[in-house]
Amino acid sequence: MSQHRGSHQGHSHGEGHGTQHTDAHTDAADRHTAGHAAGHRHGHGGHHHDGAHLDWSELAPLLERQAEVASQAYADAAAWLGTLAPVPGVRRILDIGSGPGVITSLLAEAFPAAETVAVDGSPELLVLATARAEARGLGARVSTLHAELPEEVASLGRADVIWAGNSMHHMGDQGAALAAFAELLNPGGLMALVEGGLPTRHLPWHIGIGRPGLEARLDALHADWFGEMRADTPGAKDEPDDWRALLAGAGLTPSGTRTFLTDVPAPVSPVVRELAVAHYTRLREGVGARLDADDKATLDRLLDPADELSLHHRPDLFHLTARTVHTARKG
Repeated sequence: MSQHRGSHQGHSHGEGHGTQHTDAHTDAADRHTAGHAAGHRHGHGGHHHDGAHLDWSELAPLLERQAEVASQAYADAAAWLGTLAPVPGVRRILDIGSGPGVITSLLAEAFPAAETVAVDGSPELLVLATARAEARGLGARVSTLHAELPEEVASLGRADVIWAGNSMHHMGDQGAALAAFAELLNPGGLMALVEGGLPTRHLPWHIGIGRPGLEARLDALHADWFGEMRADTPGAKDEPDDWRALLAGAGLTPSGTRTFLTDVPAPVSPVVRELAVAHYTRLREGVGARLDADDKATLDRLLDPADELSLHHRPDLFHLTARTVHTARKG
């Protein structure tokens, strides 16, 4: 599986999806928009079983910009991890499903004594992770590892911190995958999962086109799609997304859960506007066939650059999302 990002809500979600996924981290996460809604696998590069069908060289800039928009929230999350794991004692970190490495570098900055390893199934994205680390003066402490997970989990080596950003929901048997990751943790090591949160919001309830409440209906369609994606994942096991229980079942001791907000109010920058257009474009491609005629027409208007009420011109466009981080300690 390649590594993604995305987020989902409902079962955890970012993103899993029965979760409802909401955009591509995203987030570095969020390969949600870029990957999931594209109908491929989902995420943030992911680990999706069909991630090989995506053109990561084309999607990479979008993934980087998505993660950068959420970078403050992820920096805050990394700083929080530093209160749970002694910063000087953390010597090796695995970023599972790293994508282009935005969060890899944030983790390296938060833990200056550690080697931080970007792990992903996309060689193209790992090249970007290396370039980003070097540009931030972190090249000596950031390395990359190409791995298809969960099959090659044993190749990852030991770690003091494992960060899995919206990647677990791409593994069929999430409990078994967590147990395998737990085996890699050194005594006292910390596991951090980004799963769940809230769907990303870009528009007010009433947008002056079509029926109000468009985003909520798109969320529902995406949740249906996500459930189908989960069911089609090789080795899929039907189990609740109770991450605290799953972490405990892997032999770890839950050590806290926090949610981090990304709040970009209107008016947004051109980069955030571009991300919103990309998000809705992927949704149109991914769930367009499931939309009723009225919502399809509304979505088409939102994506039409010539329409003054489109995403390209709207002054009320914003970006608001929340990502939840679940942690657990070994021993």
